[in-house]
Amino acid sequence: MPPLREVIARHGLNASKALGQNFLLDAQLLARIARIPGDLTDSEVLEIGPGPGGLTRALLGAGARVTAIERDHRCIPALAELGEAFPGKLRVIEGDALEIDGAGLFEGKPHIASNLPYNIGTALLVRWLSADWAPWWQSLTLMFQREVAERIVAPTDGEAYGRLAVLAQWRSKATLAMPVHRSAFTPPPKVMSAVVHIVPAEAPDGVRFATLERLTAAAFGQRRKMLRQSLKGVPGALAALDAVGIEATRRAETVSVAEFVALAKALS
Repeated sequence: MPPLREVIARHGLNASKALGQNFLLDAQLLARIARIPGDLTDSEVLEIGPGPGGLTRALLGAGARVTAIERDHRCIPALAELGEAFPGKLRVIEGDALEIDGAGLFEGKPHIASNLPYNIGTALLVRWLSADWAPWWQSLTLMFQREVAERIVAPTDGEAYGRLAVLAQWRSKATLAMPVHRSAFTPPPKVMSAVVHIVPAEAPDGVRFATLERLTAAAFGQRRKMLRQSLKGVPGALAALDAVGIEATRRAETVSVAEFVALAKALS
């Protein structure tokens, strides 16, 4: 395979700011990311926004069968060349990942591994976390801005703790797998990045995702206010606080994931 820089130059693939593109070219770094989900030999993998195919190469090299969704039509010829180098291992779908039913592309459960476009990363994550449980995917290995990654894995009472941490952690295990320096990208973004690895866990009984989502949106939407104020717009929430023994004078960042789950269960 020719070097990625050569592929990018030959196809005129300057990263698009409008599409949130920042390309990773370091083959060793990409190989490390591809190893995070574990052994991918003959496993199905969904990749969003492969661009010129840096991570795609690493996933294919690890033995995966990759389905890649790419919105940028400029990248399609470069990905087609990659498909020729790995016959029968790469399926490329041109389109917007926000409009495509990822689950409908697979008969089994794929891993999802992506250097996500920054402008749609959080929206996709919330969609995957809100799937019916157990979800249609085996694991998520996703690149985010470091700030977003820290919000996903944040512990209770930390500065980064908020709605995203609760939604990620109430029925899955989220870990920060590796930091990635801004200099690893072309062009370098203004911020540092990190890879988050998420594995599904057993869901607590009697809790509806929609209820938990509404609670956390209200609580963290006014995170500096006491719960008795921030949750007063959620029917039954104040009574539920009393029922599960959570002081209404507390603030959202002090409420653990388990306590949010108990509150949602009382309301479900």
